[in-house]
Amino acid sequence: MTGWDTAAASAESLQAAGYLADERIAQVVFLSDQLGKPILAEGPAGVGKTSLALAIAAATGRRLVRLQCYEGLDEAKALYEWNYHKQLLRLQSDEGKSWYEIEGDIFTEEFLLERPLLEAIRSEDPVVLLIDEVDRVEMETEALLLEVLDAFQVTIPELGTVIAKHRPVVVLTSNNTRELSEALKRRCLFLHIDYPTVDRERRILLQQVPDLPDAMADKIARTVRSIRQLAVRKAPSVSESLDWARTLLALGVEDVDAKITVGTLEVLLKYQSDIEKAARELLES
Repeated sequence: MTGWDTAAASAESLQAAGYLADERIAQVVFLSDQLGKPILAEGPAGVGKTSLALAIAAATGRRLVRLQCYEGLDEAKALYEWNYHKQLLRLQSDEGKSWYEIEGDIFTEEFLLERPLLEAIRSEDPVVLLIDEVDRVEMETEALLLEVLDAFQVTIPELGTVIAKHRPVVVLTSNNTRELSEALKRRCLFLHIDYPTVDRERRILLQQVPDLPDAMADKIARTVRSIRQLAVRKAPSVSESLDWARTLLALGVEDVDAKITVGTLEVLLKYQSDIEKAARELLES
């Protein structure tokens, strides 16, 4: 428990940590704390899902433990594995001993390699566990996550069962590249984070880029919003609008017009076809 007694209190703490949460985000964070349930944050890339976990860690003073998911992630990389090279050296030095004696030597803490899930469970202090881009793992690995999220304990056959001393605050993120299982969703509070409104993006810009004039922040937010409404392959994210704001300041731009926008579209868009489409729309409007 973090000590937040209202959703507004969680919003204030997150803002102090540099994250501008709207009412819905603040409420889900508050309820996650109150109910002890993980947050499943889903939405387009670059809208602040990972940043939310970082902000929760900063706001609560907890260390962040991050499991970056990818295709092919297995138990050894997510949970734990044995240091086989070190074990082999011990076996060579213990030549002549019985297997019973050797087994007791090589399957000990000295040879255990903690991975993020076990690290979070065994931590002496409360942590925030970020399981980033969970939609990129296979169903088998997702099943492993279910076991951990159910009881926050892990059984290591050679060492026994490890039970979490402190229940981690858990944030899972998904870019929705595949449908997650109902079993995983049931264990979480669902939070869809979409592109922000113009007003919220303006406030994010002002918070993250302190030298940005208010009128320029408003123009940037409105221009980015209009580009997102085009049928582009990859719409600009919040992180890209922040990059664009910093770019315009670095170039000494004082006013955002169509010519300036077209000349810097490479910061906002990542496909040439998107750049050409946006340029046409901006110059014709």
